[in-house]
Amino acid sequence: MDTAAAPGPAPVPPLAGVSSRATPEAELHESSFMEPIERTFATLRRLATNYALLGVLDMRRAAIQFAWLISAGIMITVLVVTAWLAGVVALAVWMFGRGMSWPAVLSTAALLNLAAAAFVAWKVKHIFEQKPFSATLRQLKAEPAAQEKQ
Repeated sequence: MDTAAAPGPAPVPPLAGVSSRATPEAELHESSFMEPIERTFATLRRLATNYALLGVLDMRRAAIQFAWLISAGIMITVLVVTAWLAGVVALAVWMFGRGMSWPAVLSTAALLNLAAAAFVAWKVKHIFEQKPFSATLRQLKAEPAAQEKQ
């Protein structure tokens, strides 16, 4: 039987004056007890940075959506007002063609606009019955709600 070493590269003998051990810096780095703490803080810093970036990107997206919402609301309002005015003018022209005088036509159009404004005010009236942030203020003051008092 052959007792020779297994085939493969032969080990390289150490150079003169160089120890076979790792450098002192590598030993210190490997055996540092602060390394896990430093890695934990680095991980926490990366995590906080990622969350901050996510928050900024989400706020940017929300701001863009809010701008689109406002601009769409303005466009819808302009189109509805234009349609309303066209309807009132069409009614006025129709009434004038049926023989009504201009003052009667204009008075009827004004009354129609006032009636529409009163209807909208009546529908929106319930919005202002409660103070803004009333539930939040009640929680901060620790007051019971109106239903809980009774």
